[in-house]
Amino acid sequence: MKKMIMVSVLAGSLVVSGATAASAKANPTLGPYGYGTLKLGMSLKQARATGLLVQKFPGRGGGCSGWDLKKFRTPKNKAGVWISPRVGVAAIYAGKGMKTPRGIRLGSTFRQLKVAYPGIKKDMYGLYRVRVPGNSKAQYAFEVKRGKVTEFGILLRNQDCFG
Repeated sequence: MKKMIMVSVLAGSLVVSGATAASAKANPTLGPYGYGTLKLGMSLKQARATGLLVQKFPGRGGGCSGWDLKKFRTPKNKAGVWISPRVGVAAIYAGKGMKTPRGIRLGSTFRQLKVAYPGIKKDMYGLYRVRVPGNSKAQYAFEVKRGKVTEFGILLRNQDCFG
């Protein structure tokens, strides 16, 4: 009887841990330092070595280059990752299914956003920005339209790719 209970407990724990691993892959997290092995501030060489990126726009004249995460491709005229020659990985934008550590994802309501990040403020570009909890060098930028998060990313506070 004791042996049967142990086998049942072990089998149950395998099922639970498998489900946890599957849900972690299904709901990737953006923050507090980046996405997976891709971290804010990494050099171009380090970022390419992660194997997560595909180039979209070269950095012309010493400017920032645009990249996509292989698993999260963006439309033709956009990029999901921006890399600066000066500060390295400057910004990573969320793909469908990504979330912040506090559970905000594309489609979250503005109310959910304010509850998750009480110090959030609207900037002069109409984006909502807040420092990333646990990473004083980064901020989240959220675009909200019709009361829902339509785009968001994690950016170095000293990034030099855009406003």
